[in-house]
Amino acid sequence: MSDMLRGARQFLSRLKPLRVPDAPSRDFRDLWPGDPARGARLLRGELDVAGTARPFTYWDQRGGPLHWRAAAHSFAWLRDLRTLGTDAARVFARDFVDDWLTRGAGEALAAEPEIAGARISAILGHWDFLAATADEAFRKRVMQRLATDARALVAALPAEAAHRGALVALKAAIAASIAFEDEAWINRALKLLPQELERQFHPDGGHVERGAAAQLAALQDLIEIRNLLNGVGLDAPPVLATAIDRAGLALRLFRHGDGALALFNATRDEPASVVDLVLTHGQARGRAPLLLEETGFQRLLAARTLVIADCGAPPPSRAAAPSGLPRGADRSAHAGTLSFEMSVGRDRLIVNCGASPAAPGEWRDALRSTAAHSTLILADTNSAELREDGLGRRPERVEVERYEANGAQWLEATHDGWRRTHGVVHRRRLYLAEGGDDLRGEDMLEPPGATTQPFAIRFHLHPGVTASLQEEEGGVLMKLPGGQGWRFRARGAAIALEDSVFVATGEPRRTQQIVLTAEPGTENVQWAISRIGTPAPSEEG
Repeated sequence: MSDMLRGARQFLSRLKPLRVPDAPSRDFRDLWPGDPARGARLLRGELDVAGTARPFTYWDQRGGPLHWRAAAHSFAWLRDLRTLGTDAARVFARDFVDDWLTRGAGEALAAEPEIAGARISAILGHWDFLAATADEAFRKRVMQRLATDARALVAALPAEAAHRGALVALKAAIAASIAFEDEAWINRALKLLPQELERQFHPDGGHVERGAAAQLAALQDLIEIRNLLNGVGLDAPPVLATAIDRAGLALRLFRHGDGALALFNATRDEPASVVDLVLTHGQARGRAPLLLEETGFQRLLAARTLVIADCGAPPPSRAAAPSGLPRGADRSAHAGTLSFEMSVGRDRLIVNCGASPAAPGEWRDALRSTAAHSTLILADTNSAELREDGLGRRPERVEVERYEANGAQWLEATHDGWRRTHGVVHRRRLYLAEGGDDLRGEDMLEPPGATTQPFAIRFHLHPGVTASLQEEEGGVLMKLPGGQGWRFRARGAAIALEDSVFVATGEPRRTQQIVLTAEPGTENVQWAISRIGTPAPSEEG
């Protein structure tokens, strides 16, 4: 939709008289649990967003990172206060909303479709918690703002964002149309739903933002839309059920044996119980797929050993909104192409460092960098250029081939993220033996001799892993929390054990990383991760 047409629709919508009832027409129920610890922290004056907590008592302050401010305006914190469940939490929520109506609602960021949509859904989902025992004046103010936001939101559909935010806006439009019993609104939203689902999800069920966190959240959106429609006896389009089925299976690909999600593209650890709850509501049946071909992820599984690898190109960019809010599906993308994670049973071994999307830019981008992922980095240069609203230069061509024979599995993948800067392509080969006790890899830059720059290959270890360097043997011994021992060996590069950080829940945790440093001119590096007692790789690799 052109900006002119969108503006005309919004202008005309404001000419229509706005009917504001005393309360939503029906009860809405938020399906997902909050975090009482975050709720208690908010009562103490700190708002915690994705592990970043900042002082935030009332709306007279507007500083802080964009992602953190957006979350504040989205009212997702209502879920945490409700889970806390105290009278103090209810009173605080009401005071916080009242102060927002007075001093925070005028900020341009609050009117962005994704943020307004999230706020509409949050208020409706927690109306009984928020409005119970509240005076009539407060309820009227909240309902008036809900109606104003909903009218603007519906008029602006389809949302310009190419990421999950557009789905959040559409979900809120459906919820508002039910709450205000507006037939025109629901008809418009349902008309746009099929095309938005096609835009949001690849045919394999993977979400366009290419991260497990976005996959989980988008599946929650789909489930909520289905329940909203079913709750008022409306027939959901068949494509919605199909999207839920595919998205649920795709989410399973990202799960390790302990139920945690692989840390790609702004993903943090979600409680396994929450992921289980979402999959249960989604009625997702079947085993995790071995690959998401269009989304670009691969899963190697042998016995109890699991490898999850990012073998896809980053999502496309789009110009940011005037408020600075990103519009491209790459808004949370990391420079981690061809990185992988590895777990054995319920123990994670190799990981990426995680994410802190609401942190100040320097720390947030450090975790987005190639060096924070278990992959190769050339000349300390990221494989994709990190920008405030997404990515600049990036891998444009990512190719992968997969082979299987007698239970053993091979992956061979390449990306061209350094072609423009250094004239080379990174090729990674992975081999997982049929017994799951031997993972071998080879990393190289092609064509040979095209660059004289040094490169490093990093393997970040989960904090639960105990590691020690064997200098005489040129390897690293690793002990999993369950007691099982594994050995790391390499050829073609110097091996070292260095400090690392794991940012997946709460405060950053210290951990270690294995670093292979290759001298300029090195053509390839071979490495192996083998369970203790497994023969070392042969000279032929």
